[in-house]
Amino acid sequence: MSADRAMTLLADASLRQYPAEGAVHLERMRPREVSAVLERLEPLVAADVLRRLRGDRAAQVAAELTEPAASRLLGALEPMTAAAILARLDDAQRESRLETLEPALSRELHELMAYPVGVAGSIMNPRVPGFRGEVTAREALSQLRAFRAHVSDIFIVDSDGKLAGSVSLQELALAETGTRLEDIMSLAPARVQALAPHDELTAIAEDRRVSSLAVVDVSDRLLGVISYAELLAATQRDASADLQTMVGVSREERALSDAWFAVRKRLPWLQINLATAFLAASVVGVFEGTIARFTALAVLLPVVAGQSGNTGAQALAVTMRGLALREIRVRHWFRVARKELVAGAVNGVAVALVTAAGVLVWSRSVGIAAVIGVSMVCSMIVAGVAGACRWR
Repeated sequence: MSADRAMTLLADASLRQYPAEGAVHLERMRPREVSAVLERLEPLVAADVLRRLRGDRAAQVAAELTEPAASRLLGALEPMTAAAILARLDDAQRESRLETLEPALSRELHELMAYPVGVAGSIMNPRVPGFRGEVTAREALSQLRAFRAHVSDIFIVDSDGKLAGSVSLQELALAETGTRLEDIMSLAPARVQALAPHDELTAIAEDRRVSSLAVVDVSDRLLGVISYAELLAATQRDASADLQTMVGVSREERALSDAWFAVRKRLPWLQINLATAFLAASVVGVFEGTIARFTALAVLLPVVAGQSGNTGAQALAVTMRGLALREIRVRHWFRVARKELVAGAVNGVAVALVTAAGVLVWSRSVGIAAVIGVSMVCSMIVAGVAGACRWR
C-alpha cells in the first residue's frame, strides 16, 4: 500500500469518527487545501464534514472542488444543506455546479433556492415519501428501508396528493404488520405553508409539541417535511436574531459579515439614537435656569437616568426571553405592558424612597428630595413600559 493511500484511509477513518472536530481543524486551512482533502474521501464522509463547516467556508470549499467531486458531494448532502451552500456562490459558480448534477436533483435544488430566506420552504426536506392510506405497516416499513429515509413521522396523502394524516414511526413499528395506515393515522397532523415565516412554524411546533412538521402548498399538497433538528435550529436562529435587533443590529448580520454591510445596517440606528440623545438634552436645556440655581439637580440627573435605563433593560430582556421561548405572542402586548407598568411603579416608589432619603441627608433640601423622588418614579414607569413595548 502506498503512503498516499495509507494517509487517505487514516484521514477517512478519523473524519468518519470525528467529523465535527475534523471540520474545526479544516477551517484553519485554505479552501483549496480543504477541497483536496475532501476529494480523496468517500462521498458520504466528505459530505458529513462539508456540512459541518462554517457557511461561508463551505461555499468557498464547494467553489474549489472539481466538477466530478462537486457532483458527488452535493449529491450526498441533504437537499436543503446543498441548497444553502450553493446559495452563497455567485451566479456563474452556482450554475456551473448545478449543471454537473443529475437533472432531477438540479431541479430540486433550484426549487429550494427559489424560496426566500427565513420561510419554511427554505429549510424543508423535499425528499419525504407520501403514503396512501391503504398501505399496510409492513409495506410502509419496507418502503422506508428502501428509501433510506430518516424520519420521525410518516405522512399519508389522498388521491390528489393532499395531506390526510400522519403516523409516528414508533406507532408504525408497534402496529400489526397487516394494519393499514388509515386505521392508525392522526387526522390532524401539524402543517405549515411553504411561505410561512420561521416564527410561525416554530410557534406551531411549540404549541403542538411535534417532532416534525409537514410543509404544504396553498392547496394542502405535501411538499416536504421539517425535522425536529431544523425546527430547533430555526428557533435558535430567531432567538439570536431577536437579541441583535434589541440593540439595533440587523437580523442578517453575522460575526464574519463584511464591515461595510455592518456599517450600512448599524449606522441608521446610531443616527436615530443620536437624535434621541439631542432630544433628551433639549429637554434638560428647557430647565437650564432651574438647574443653574439648584446645582444639586445636575449632580443627581445621572442617578435618575441610570435607574430608568436599568429598568428598561430589565423589561426588554424579560420580554425578549418570553418571545424566544414562545411564552408570549404579539397579542399579549397589553398584558406585558400592564405588568411592567405596575412593576415599574412599585419598584419606582421603593427606589425613590431610598433615593429621596439619601438626597435629603446630602442636600438638606426637602424640595430637591421630593423632585428627585417623583422623577425617579415617573422615569422608571416610562422606562419599564417602553422596554416592554420595544419589540412590537
